[in-house]
Amino acid sequence: MAGGGAAGFFAALNVAQHSPRLSVLIIEKGNQFLGKVKVSGGGRCNVTHACFEPKELVKFYPRGSKELLGPFHSFQPGDTFEWFNNRGVEIKIEEDNRCFPTTDKSQTIIDCFLSEAAKTGVKLELQTGIQQFSKQSDGWLLETNRGELKCNHLVLCTGSTAQIWEQCKKIGLKVIEPVPSLFTFNCKHPVIDGLQGIAIPATVSITKSLEETGPVLFTHWGISGPGVLRLSAWGAEYLAKKAYHFPLKLSLVPYLTNEEVIQELRDLRINQARKKTGSISCFDLPNKLWINLISYNSLENKVWADVSNTELQSLARNLTGLEIMVNGKSTFKDEFVTCGGIDLKEIDFKTMQAKKIPGLYFAGEILNIDAITGGFNFQAAWTTGYIAAKSIAG
Repeated sequence: MAGGGAAGFFAALNVAQHSPRLSVLIIEKGNQFLGKVKVSGGGRCNVTHACFEPKELVKFYPRGSKELLGPFHSFQPGDTFEWFNNRGVEIKIEEDNRCFPTTDKSQTIIDCFLSEAAKTGVKLELQTGIQQFSKQSDGWLLETNRGELKCNHLVLCTGSTAQIWEQCKKIGLKVIEPVPSLFTFNCKHPVIDGLQGIAIPATVSITKSLEETGPVLFTHWGISGPGVLRLSAWGAEYLAKKAYHFPLKLSLVPYLTNEEVIQELRDLRINQARKKTGSISCFDLPNKLWINLISYNSLENKVWADVSNTELQSLARNLTGLEIMVNGKSTFKDEFVTCGGIDLKEIDFKTMQAKKIPGLYFAGEILNIDAITGGFNFQAAWTTGYIAAKSIAG
């Protein structure tokens, strides 16, 4: 297995379990195994998502939904629960259906994998990177920074690694140019100024077809949170073409229409006529956000009775569709996810083997598969790793 991350370990452990006669080796170019597992979910490891129906599960994958339907019938989140439970790791389901080890520690997953590797005889090598690989009459020859390796089956689980993608191109495989997915938006606007650390439910939209509703977190560089990350995943290719400079609309009252907001503001004008507009936060918005909004609309020195219909309508528009210009993106390096990779048309998803090159398998993020946040990317790693392992083990 080339790559000591989630997909690489899961593939290796399942090969070793189902076919003990095979010698299994995981090589990792870095100085630690399972780096993304360690930092995922804020250090808790969002193992999977409690969506147990394959037809529903694939809807969370901007790329790979069609191809994953079959594999998810073989290994889906319920199977992930069972796999870990059989090895003494209990998984819990949180209110939003994200799933974590009950310990709330990613180290629990890492310890499970390392322990299982020791039990099944899977060999591990760190700081061993592939420089070149080639098909031989009796298998594969890998040239690494630590010498040559030979193997009958080669499983590439190297994630977003440009060098490996280039090697794949040289042996005739098509690679979709990778672009970032799951990133936050860099933006400045008077309404969100000084709101670092505050999160609210909101709707973020870029086009009619690119819209997400969910928690939005204000940061010192702009906006983040699940709603923004999901939107970045669905719009990854579109936003790359825009060079990450684009206008978006932010609805601070996602469950109200513009007309409903105007009516509530009119009621305020009647019921709170003599009170200053900034004295009471409305629509359950954080006080600082409300004050910023009132100031942005030049209403900070007015009482409600003095607010005109035109001013009410302008305030309502900013509540339901605040226009913000995005000027770049930010990614979390350790949890970096890409859209792009090995073209899915190159892969037989019944085996995870390259259609044109017997003995060469792929699993995890090296493929042009990615998902929104919530444990779906890990599930794709477990599933593709399992399918590859099942094929190798025979």
